[in-house]
Amino acid sequence: MSDYGPGGVFLADCPARLAVELIADKWTVVVLAGLSEGPVRHGELVEMIGGISRKVLTQTLRRLEAHGLVRRQAYAEAPPRVEYELTPLGATLIEPIHTLTEWARANGGAVLDALDSAAQNGDDKLQRRVVEHAGTKE
Repeated sequence: MSDYGPGGVFLADCPARLAVELIADKWTVVVLAGLSEGPVRHGELVEMIGGISRKVLTQTLRRLEAHGLVRRQAYAEAPPRVEYELTPLGATLIEPIHTLTEWARANGGAVLDALDSAAQNGDDKLQRRVVEHAGTKE
């Protein structure tokens, strides 16, 4: 019997489902990857990631901190300095993130081709997504 079916690991109260919901957020994986090389300041993360507002980055970092994946370190200096880094728990996600990144590199073109095909079949919502991602095809 599969762990993924009824009564398996993805029930509403299961820790595995919580973990999937946490990393399925639009920015979580990108922020964790940005922190994978060591401590980074907020502004550096904004520049590194691109396309994320300061407000959304702050919300994402707070959520990751609350879940024990990120540590915020404030330094008593003038001007004030704050850095973010992965906790040991957060660092355990880097290898799976790298695996997911490799999958995306290997299969991203096929996913975009499928979106393009669906858009050509008349799905206007998918058409917008294809246009947004048109520059990412190799």
